[in-house]
Formats: sequence, C-alpha cells, structure tokens
Amino acid sequence: MRSESADVVVVGSRCAGAAAAIEFARHGRRVIALDSARFPSDTLSTHLLWPTGVAELETLGALPRVLKAGAPQLRTALAGGSGHTVRTDFAAVPGIGYAMCVRRIALDAALVDTARESGAQLREGALVTELVADAGRITGVRYRDRSGATAEVLAPLVVGADGRRSTVARLVGADIPYRSADSGRACYFAYWADAYPAWRTTAAQWRAGELLGTAFPCDDGLVLCLIQPPVARAERGQSAAARLYREFIAEIPELAARLRDCTQIGRVRTAADLTSYFRRSAGPGWALPGDAGHFKDPVTAQGIRDALRYGRLLAAAAAPVLDDPRALDRALRDWELERERDCLPVYQWTNRLARGEPMTALETELYRAAASDPELAARVLEVMTRVRPPGRMLAPGTAVALAARAAWRGRTTPITVADTLFREARDTVRDRHELWTARRRGLPPLPATVAVD
Repeated sequence: MRSESADVVVVGSRCAGAAAAIEFARHGRRVIALDSARFPSDTLSTHLLWPTGVAELETLGALPRVLKAGAPQLRTALAGGSGHTVRTDFAAVPGIGYAMCVRRIALDAALVDTARESGAQLREGALVTELVADAGRITGVRYRDRSGATAEVLAPLVVGADGRRSTVARLVGADIPYRSADSGRACYFAYWADAYPAWRTTAAQWRAGELLGTAFPCDDGLVLCLIQPPVARAERGQSAAARLYREFIAEIPELAARLRDCTQIGRVRTAADLTSYFRRSAGPGWALPGDAGHFKDPVTAQGIRDALRYGRLLAAAAAPVLDDPRALDRALRDWELERERDCLPVYQWTNRLARGEPMTALETELYRAAASDPELAARVLEVMTRVRPPGRMLAPGTAVALAARAAWRGRTTPITVADTLFREARDTVRDRHELWTARRRGLPPLPATVAVD
C-alpha cells in the first residue's frame, strides 16, 4: 500500500474543505485534499450567498474566479407576504454590497482551482474508507484512488469536510448530534431560463399560507426557484415532485408572475427529512467544518457562508500548532466553541422559520411596518446577512406594539394575539436559556467511541 505524509489531510474539497486547504497552504503547510467527485461537479444545494458569504470568497482569493461564472450581483432584497412587499438594499460588509447565487458546479470548481493555486494538492476520485489512529489520536486516512488501489496519507490533522453524511464523523463516532431539530419544511427547487432582465439584480422571497418560495437569479442566465412547503404536503418520487412543484408555484401569485414567461430547465430536485444539528466537531487529530459538523435548514441560506468561514478559521487556528498535539487540541476546541457561539443564535432563529406554518399576525404587521420604514426593513435584512444578531432585530416592546396593531385592525382576535405573544415569549425564553447554558457549560463530552486504536 502506497503511504505518504502531509501536514494536514482534508477529506472533501467543496466549500469548507477548499477554504481550509487554501488557508493551510497559505500558512506554508503541505495539504493533501481528497474528494470522491471529479470537478467540475454539481451537488444538491440552493447556493445563495449573502454579502458576508461573498466577503468570505474575497478573503480566500476565490472571488475573481467566482465572478467569471457570470452570476449577477444581487443588490436588492425583496420579501413579500400577506399583501405587503418589503424592498431594501444590501448593506455593505467589508466593501461587498451584494449577494450572489452561483451554481455549485461553478462555485466549487472556482474554490478547487484557488486551492490548487495556493499550493494545496487536490486528488479527485479518491474515496476515504478508513482512518488511521495511534494511541487514541487520528493520524491519517486510507482511501481508494481512481484505479481502485488503496493508499494512505498520514498527517497530524484530518479535516472531515465531507458533508452531512460525513464518513469522518461516522468513523470517529461523532455522527450523532448533541443538538438537533427536525425541519417542518421540505425543499423543491429547479432552474428557469430567466425572461426578465429587470429582475436580475433582485433576490426575492414570498410567503403565501404555509408556503415559502424564492427566485434568485444565478449564472448562465438562469433563476433558481425554491419552494419550501410544510413536510405534511411533501411527497416522494420524481413525478410527484414535478407536479407538486408547479402546484406550489401557482399558490404563490407573485412568484407565479415572476416566472410567467420563464422556461424550466432540467428536473425538479428535492430534499426532505431535513434535520438541523450540531455535532461534536473537534477531537484528537480531527475536526469537522461545514455540514459535517453543523447544519441549518436552507430557509435562511447560511450554510455556504459558515462552511467557508469556519473552514478558513479552522486552518488559521490549527496551522501554527500542527506540530504540537496539546496546542493543536486547544486550538481545535477554541475553534469549535467560536463556531457554536456564532452559529447557535442563527440556528435557533432558522428553526423558527423552518416550522412550515403560515405567517402570524405579528409577522404580517412586521411586513406592513417594514414596507414603509426603510430602517426597520434594513434591520430585518441585517439579521439574515449576519450583520445583526436575531435577538437585536426588534427594539424592546416592538412585538407588543405589532400585536396591538394587528388586534386594532381586526386582522385577528385578542385571544389569538395573546397566544402568539405567549408563544414568542416562550420561544425567546427557551432560546436564551439554551444560549446561556451553552456558554456556561461549554461543549458536551466527546463520544467514548472517538478514541480509536
């Protein structure tokens, strides 16, 4: 069996893995990245990047390549629901004042090319099958190459950036989440040849009843239309997906109008039974950035930003201490804690939006108010783009004021308003308690099975 050594081996070369490989290589480390795919290669993803995600691409040096894919710069955000439409521009984050929706076949290829240019060795068609361990530390991987031969890479650190069904997470015993929540929504999405140039700089989302639908212009003149129905209305099978997708679009009049003269390109893709989670993501000689360690429902489009950011920050923290196991373990644990503290509030907020329920009276009043209040509209968008924490979206007492307006307009009964306020208060207390507990207790213990020999 062929065996070689590196400073770090990265399993998976998409967003998190490529970001880690780029940053390790910039620190002068010898990086070998393995991926079972051959690039350019597509993957199941709704791939919207808010400005903070675009800024990560710029930090990694990949943005010029990504821009060449031709996806338009989305400078306006639109949200519609209950007869109200909110429009606002994206606030600039380190010089980036636009979002982008780049298909993964182009985005991942740009990241892979940037990693290679940075000095990382990327091997395609390489399927990791085993981990190598010594005295409880992970010390490398074994994989099958394109010819079917088995090879081995030994390294002080194995980075498992191999997605929700992570082989590395399973092999170290960390695949069972310590925090999880089932989504109340399923996903149906497809691409359309866009017939409306005037819409090419607008990222749009509409809600109608229990449905949520989006239209995000992307590369090659296409627009990505995503529908998220409640799971109770989802069905399996391609023929059912194609039928339901069209029916759901018809139930959102504004989205149907947006696509009226557009032509669907390709089949409808689906994702069901989604579960958001945190897994233990760092142990002796291993780490799990990206979806391998943490996943959120796509309703808030946070996954790519977090994968890029925490792949990069993992490498920045670990690269200087790869030769000192104790210092490396501390750096990995600090990195994992930082990700939890940054991502947990957004995870909680995402879980609320993923319930698959109609807009509440409070949400309707929020849309109504934001439609005529640019400052409020900007605050709401800043939560989505990670500029403002979810807990600081509304000023104290705003929810009560919105509920009072809803009751005064006769849109709902006082009992319903009281129930909604009670639920909001209960959820807020629960979320704050979870945040307080997470900060006070830190991370849970590693699973006993992690110490493999």
